[in-house]
Amino acid sequence: MEIDLENLSKQELLALLTKAQKTISKQDKAIVKQEKYTCLKASKLETKNLLLKEQITKLEQEKQELEYRVKQLQRMKFGQSRERFEDPNQTQLPLDVEQAVLEEQEEVIKQEITYSREKKKHPGRAKLPDHLPVEEIEIHPEGDLSDMICIGKETTDVLDYVPGYFKIKRYIRYKYATKGKDNTQISIGELPERIIDKGIPSEGLLSTILVDKYVDHLPLYRQKQRFSRENIDIASSTIDGWTAQSMDALKPLYQKLVMDIKNEGYLQVDETTIKVLDEKKKDKTHLGYYWVYHAPISKLVMFNYSPTRSGSAALPILKNFKGYLQTDGFIGYQAYGNKSDVMHLACWAHARREFEKALDNDRKRAQHVLVEIQKLYAIERKAKEQNLAPDQIKELRLDESLPIINKLGKYMIAQMNLTLPQSRIGKAFAYSQKRWSNLSDYLHNGNLQIDNNLVENVIRPVAIGRKNYLFAGSHDAAQRAAMAYTFFANCKKHDINPYKWLKYVLENIQSINHKNIADLYPHNYKKLILDNVEE
Repeated sequence: MEIDLENLSKQELLALLTKAQKTISKQDKAIVKQEKYTCLKASKLETKNLLLKEQITKLEQEKQELEYRVKQLQRMKFGQSRERFEDPNQTQLPLDVEQAVLEEQEEVIKQEITYSREKKKHPGRAKLPDHLPVEEIEIHPEGDLSDMICIGKETTDVLDYVPGYFKIKRYIRYKYATKGKDNTQISIGELPERIIDKGIPSEGLLSTILVDKYVDHLPLYRQKQRFSRENIDIASSTIDGWTAQSMDALKPLYQKLVMDIKNEGYLQVDETTIKVLDEKKKDKTHLGYYWVYHAPISKLVMFNYSPTRSGSAALPILKNFKGYLQTDGFIGYQAYGNKSDVMHLACWAHARREFEKALDNDRKRAQHVLVEIQKLYAIERKAKEQNLAPDQIKELRLDESLPIINKLGKYMIAQMNLTLPQSRIGKAFAYSQKRWSNLSDYLHNGNLQIDNNLVENVIRPVAIGRKNYLFAGSHDAAQRAAMAYTFFANCKKHDINPYKWLKYVLENIQSINHKNIADLYPHNYKKLILDNVEE
């Protein structure tokens, strides 16, 4: 219907205009509402897309991490473990110890030896078989026997072991009495002091048992089978007791070594696990830890057992430690490394390991860092090949290693801003940058090592051993094992035959003066043997 605008009155025109404006306003609102709805829908869709992208990225990262773990597990099971691929005003930390401390420690050792000797046990004797060969050792009383006559003898049989076969050492002690006198005096040859008084095992047999278990990783139950093959019936509990008593006799020597380790001015520290039977945990083993200390300068090694990996487990050794402390990245060492009189050294081998793991993630960056680290190790090999003194090593490092480290540090800072923090390469950069000062501190002294590999090498026999005997029978047994690993690691460090050394120590530790107990250290035993050969 058409409207004749010319014939409409003014009021009618105004009413028509108002009506048209209202219609247009409703249409505009509908359009705006539609636009708002469209924008909101688009925004929700964009947000959803962003969330999906984040989820996809997260899943991709998780996939990469899982693939990395699978490759690591495959490498651990089937592959090789080898990893391919100064400040002149710096204060030198002390490497010696005060005399008063040494005198106090000497008194502690004296008390430990006295307690150990007064604690001798007297177990019953087992019957020895008749088929074993016998070595007779005649012992006559000391002094002038010309006015005395032999009136009898006492026989003591000791089960001995020479590598390859068993034999009996028969001590025949002759008795003498004075001739034709009213007050008859009787004299008899004295038996040598023995670790297990009135027991049947010789020091040679005890040494064999301990070396077989802790050096050759032959569990005691397998050693018992060897006894049985020779028709020698020795109970398992008896062999366990022999082992425990032998290690108890070595406690004074171990305590002396603990004190000497505390007095070292440069220690490398690491830890490894050991499963232990615990009465409080039914049908389940307890996961304990061996804490291993290595002094690169004196080449002393010490194992100590702790039920926990907590940083407090190292307290007995590191509580008052002063000097250079070198460790891996385990946070438990931070409290000791942050002390004012301790310089905490990091390990370049662990830093390198992080980049070796990142090769599949970012080969270009990881390989660049690995090449630079290889240059640092080439300088260390150069110093070793030239047999340089510590001062010369320090000078060489400042001339050649320091520029490499400075350049590498700048490269890492620049690249960290271009990598994802949670990526494998990002974690590798973060690991090194967080410890950069600790990684560089080995430049301060030519006696310091570039990495912690020396102490890691000491730990390897433990890993082999626990695959054979699986677990320690108790927490006390784990500590005795720590003592055994301590002594045999020192034998290996100084190229000493562990059987000969232990046999000598067990034969002499009962009678040695506490002031000279350090003479029984493996490296001191080596000097003693060489001196005897020269004589």
